[in-house]
Amino acid sequence: MADWFGKEVFKLGFGLMRLPKLEDGKTIDVDQVSKMVDMFIEAGGTYFDTAYVYDDGRSEEATKLALVDRYPREKYTLCTKLNAWHGAHDEESAKKQFYTSLERTGAGYFDYYLLHALMDDNAHLYDDYHLWDYVADLKEKGLIKYFGFSFHGSPKLLDKLLTDHPEVDFIQLQINYADWEDEKVAARECWEIARKHDKSITVMEPVKGGALANTIPEVKEIFEKANKNLSPAGWAIRYAASLDGILTVLSGMSNVEQMEDNLSFMRDFKPLNEDEQKVIKEVVKVLDSVETIKCTACHYCTEGCPSQIPIPEIFSARNRELMFNAKESAKMDYARVTEGKGKASDCIQCGQCENACPQHLPIISLLQEISGIME
Repeated sequence: MADWFGKEVFKLGFGLMRLPKLEDGKTIDVDQVSKMVDMFIEAGGTYFDTAYVYDDGRSEEATKLALVDRYPREKYTLCTKLNAWHGAHDEESAKKQFYTSLERTGAGYFDYYLLHALMDDNAHLYDDYHLWDYVADLKEKGLIKYFGFSFHGSPKLLDKLLTDHPEVDFIQLQINYADWEDEKVAARECWEIARKHDKSITVMEPVKGGALANTIPEVKEIFEKANKNLSPAGWAIRYAASLDGILTVLSGMSNVEQMEDNLSFMRDFKPLNEDEQKVIKEVVKVLDSVETIKCTACHYCTEGCPSQIPIPEIFSARNRELMFNAKESAKMDYARVTEGKGKASDCIQCGQCENACPQHLPIISLLQEISGIME
């Protein structure tokens, strides 16, 4: 593999997307965030990651209060993001996000800047709004040190973007051991493409939105047998950080306890050794053996559904719970995919979906079961 910039960066990054809240559920607990920032910097951490759209801007505002106002600028590096499809309506409003972020954070400049969450159905907006040239110009002006994009699309699109835009310094990818061979996420293939193009990588979702931190008992038993002092989150984060080309691994820590745990194994980070890699492979085999709903997301079932129920997406949320014991995040997924659409309980049992399903799934009974769990 080719060399990459950022080898010297502390391999744990502080993701500022899931910050702790006060009792109202909306106001960020700046005092607790400040304590977490102190712990992180004291341990050697430098990389902080936020975004224009995180928490409707409250994340960037909290970053100013907990970090920027309290530390010299040279003590940390800050990354934020420009989103052309969420929070923007045209080229002008998209470009304005940069200066709004600069004002919210008070950082003066951004060490890292990302075009946010590029996917197959929205990547064209970043061309339509001339944002590639825009961020390159911001870099030339010294307002950005490094720029790139975060990515949730297909390997084919990733290869095209990196071919068309060799000027990007780094990219942000979803990488974890559960998604390594997943057909939708394609973490391995995307990582390989990034390294083929000699790009440094920041990792997002190393614990899959918390799913790998609170996993099923069978997986916990394997991890505890191998190392009773390393948490499931520790295995997942160290797995991602052990890959070639990694700038840093972002962890969206939500309280002091999570910060303490992450620092316990990342303060003096050591890549997974051969025996530990075997443990990960054993865990993946267990997860692959979990009985899940064998939906291929072909969407034949949704064509003509009188209740407009997003059946494959609902099944995906249920599978998240089954595989990872991720009850709360599964419910959040369920609420998100059914917003403005039919819920599982809206099924009128007409049978159209079952007649169309090439996997011959008992969709009606599965929806009944899920409605009792998710609603």
